Amino acid sequence: MSRLALFATAAAVAATIAAGAASFANQQPAPAPVLRIATEGAFAPWNATTADGKLVGFEVDLANDLCARMRVRCAIVAQDWTGILPGLQQGKYDAVMAGVTVTAERVGAVDFSRAYAADPAVFAVRPGSNLIGALPDAERADLSTPAGQRSASSAARALDGKVIAVQASTIHAHMLETLFPRVRLRFYDTVDAAALDLAAGRVDAMLTARTSVEALRAAGGNLIPAGPAFSGGVLGGGVAVAVRKGDQLSARFTQAIASAAEDGTTTRLSGRWFGTDLSAK
Repeated sequence: MSRLALFATAAAVAATIAAGAASFANQQPAPAPVLRIATEGAFAPWNATTADGKLVGFEVDLANDLCARMRVRCAIVAQDWTGILPGLQQGKYDAVMAGVTVTAERVGAVDFSRAYAADPAVFAVRPGSNLIGALPDAERADLSTPAGQRSASSAARALDGKVIAVQASTIHAHMLETLFPRVRLRFYDTVDAAALDLAAGRVDAMLTARTSVEALRAAGGNLIPAGPAFSGGVLGGGVAVAVRKGDQLSARFTQAIASAAEDGTTTRLSGRWFGTDLSAK
């Protein structure tokens, strides 16, 4: 065989190998897109951070499940609460799952999926506090009803002049500012910091999610719930995924949340993290 023929044969073999490699590469599935989801990491058991820096909680597990249903990869990141929605608007991440309740004010700034959970708000006090008997003894108070509004008015009278701890920029802060004008508010970056001041006697009571109070008590916190569990009205319409205005992710999350609710996944995860079913129906 001449050198020219030998070269032509080698070139043909190389071309065949290259074509086969390209064909194999084209047959491989493209990597799933990455969806960046922010959570606070400081609102147990909704979301929390372990000692080694791992994000855990109901919303972390649910986020991973929803991503699988949407055929995307989750990249869950921690973000301080006060900057979590501004960070979303600035494009730092694609969505927020951090106990964000749907309210009229927030709907003006971001879009939401359908709700995946709902959690009432309760006051927490120190054991032995005289506020235990002073607050209304109703089990529940729906602020969208006259009876619930009367319970709120009664609670406001009992707390007149008291120092109340609350996490800043939350629906709980909004409830106190709207319905409890005569209390003295003290704002905190996290619920844990507010609970420490309550236990130390630096505030008279704290308002937060009921499940957060239960988690703090389970961890040895020196506090107990008092008064009714408040819901509805100024507390909004359930916890949902927040996305940027006009982003079609809201519809995709809604579909995935509906699927998780239908097959019982949300109820199962709620039972695991809360010990009760908080899934939105």
